[in-house]
Amino acid sequence: MKDPAVLLFSGGIDSTTALYWGMKYYSRVETLIFNYGQRHVIEVLMAKKIAVGMGIPFQIIELPLNELVSSALTDETRDIPDSLSRSRNEQGIPFTYVPFRNGIMLSVTAAYAESRGIFNIITGFNVIDSPEYPDTTGKFVDKMEQAINQGTSAAVTGKSFTLHAPLMDKTKPEIIEWGMKWGADYTFSVSCYRGKEVPCQKCPSCEIRMDAFKQLNIPDPLILRLEKEGKL
Repeated sequence: MKDPAVLLFSGGIDSTTALYWGMKYYSRVETLIFNYGQRHVIEVLMAKKIAVGMGIPFQIIELPLNELVSSALTDETRDIPDSLSRSRNEQGIPFTYVPFRNGIMLSVTAAYAESRGIFNIITGFNVIDSPEYPDTTGKFVDKMEQAINQGTSAAVTGKSFTLHAPLMDKTKPEIIEWGMKWGADYTFSVSCYRGKEVPCQKCPSCEIRMDAFKQLNIPDPLILRLEKEGKL
């Protein structure tokens, strides 16, 4: 395709894979990296490192959600769960859910894209690994696409936005395989919720990542780099 696109980019496995997907199908991909007050702010630094290394345009958006919402990902006084089995409250919502984070980020991204005449927005949303997150589902993506098209100039011009979630129904091993097929480099892709470059290997995100590479029977490129640099 000749059209450009903009990507919500955290630098994690999913959004990194989505970046390579976007580069395959669009003429240009710009990335928005959100610093929303997350404890794992290392992801902002690593996402920038990935974008710079690939020559991908990026913007870091300061969005201090930690001042507005309650989540284990934004509140240093709350514990990060040690496993997937301990990651959900009595309603089934993960303690690491950040209220309407993806909706807020998509709204900002839509405004950014509209201002630049970009009508394709790419996400790395995945529902299989995080079925309890209400803002990663296909229904959510469809409704947000409708809202963006109704609440922007698209409602007048007829030039509509499309929200892409190519990884929505893929397992983590499938996502990694897909990315590696296109040459995706996960060396600087961090996942740990505890905010260190060296993963804790206990939190839900680490557990999902470790299990995926184990299923694929291949070493995690991040771990290989950390071992090579003497950080492990």
